[in-house]
Amino acid sequence: MSETYDLIVVGAGMAGVAAANKCGAAGWRVAVVDALPYGGTCALRGCDPKKILRRGAEIVDAANLMRGKGVDPHGLAINWSDLMAHKRGFTDPVPSKMEKGLKGNGVETLHGAARFTGANTLEVDGQPYESRRFLVAAGAIPRPASFAGADLMIDSTDFLSLEALPKRILFVGGGFVSFEFAHIAARAGAAPVIVDRGARPLNAFDPDLVEMLIERSAGVGVKLQRETEIVSIAKADDVFMVAVKSCGETRTIETDLVVHGAGRVAALADLNLEAAGVDYGYKGIVVAPHLQSSTNSAVFAAGDSADTKGMPLTPVAVIEGKVAASNMLKGAQTAPDYAGIPAAVFTVPELARVGMLEAEAKEAGHDVDVRFTDTGGWYSNYRIGEKSAAAKVLVDKSDGKILGAHLFGPEYGELINFFGLAIKLGLTAKQLKSTTAAYPSVGSDLGSLL
Repeated sequence: MSETYDLIVVGAGMAGVAAANKCGAAGWRVAVVDALPYGGTCALRGCDPKKILRRGAEIVDAANLMRGKGVDPHGLAINWSDLMAHKRGFTDPVPSKMEKGLKGNGVETLHGAARFTGANTLEVDGQPYESRRFLVAAGAIPRPASFAGADLMIDSTDFLSLEALPKRILFVGGGFVSFEFAHIAARAGAAPVIVDRGARPLNAFDPDLVEMLIERSAGVGVKLQRETEIVSIAKADDVFMVAVKSCGETRTIETDLVVHGAGRVAALADLNLEAAGVDYGYKGIVVAPHLQSSTNSAVFAAGDSADTKGMPLTPVAVIEGKVAASNMLKGAQTAPDYAGIPAAVFTVPELARVGMLEAEAKEAGHDVDVRFTDTGGWYSNYRIGEKSAAAKVLVDKSDGKILGAHLFGPEYGELINFFGLAIKLGLTAKQLKSTTAAYPSVGSDLGSLL
């Protein structure tokens, strides 16, 4: 057995790296282990590369919106292979940069599959290690599917590595992945179909704005089939036959590619957490509010590996990683602050939210002033030719504080941050409205939304 570490971090994504750097810089003996290249889902296989690909979609969409308004989009097209090369220009250097940063803070970097062997021990590809504490930040994997032919689907990682884009693409599930990728694919010339078994996709977002997004999606060729369940997938030559069931009838959709977009679960199954006496479920390791395992005090968890109140977002993972590290260093029991953290679906245009949904606010007993505004005709959208945009701001009538904000429109992924700050700091709508923004900018619309 090697010398005991102060901390071993399982997972070299954003949560794990944040914690490892913090503890390493404090003088602890720290190691990070991951079987995949360092950087995690967000930097290598998710948020960042996705939004690079989205840039191509933005340009095509922007040109089409200005058709007949001084811009001729004829002949404008995405070169998929060149766009992918642009993506790799960002992602390829990430692992080495991550390792260099970790080593600069005295953190040892290990490569291989980690597996717990006891309460304070694990092995990496058979090599034993011992530590006083562990942070599990192993990320998430696509939710297992039980229908026949599920193994024929590709996941989001595979989609972000496609060297060529097929013409017909079927996305399974109505969440972030399906909508974001479908919007990219549609602007790149593909014909995407989203199959969702529920009545309303993107159910974490405001239902009225989701319907606006669905209508806007249809206008660029993204088809949505609701209350439709996948029965099976079969393949003949290069064509996939997807059997689906809706309204009691089964039919077949032919497509060139099937993409898994039906949610993710914590990637814990291979860690042998039972050997460490760590309780966990599909949402992650069961932890106290301060992120310590409820059944093994040596183990903490963060990000997708932790069953917490935080949304499955990269900024949340980073916050949890830093809080877990601080709690370990100080012997404290501080819980993360999740107030005012926005989320966005980066379709074109984007859909964003922060704080409570309208139904949540009312269920919590708030007397809610719902301020809905169709902004499709406002200057900031007229300028670029966009007609589909709206905002819904929820204000508590009792004290004027902002309970939630829901936005759909161009650049609203930036505008939502103002509302997030207001919620975090407990500002009233009147206080936020007093902000003077650069004009004319999308931010200058803020006051008129309140």
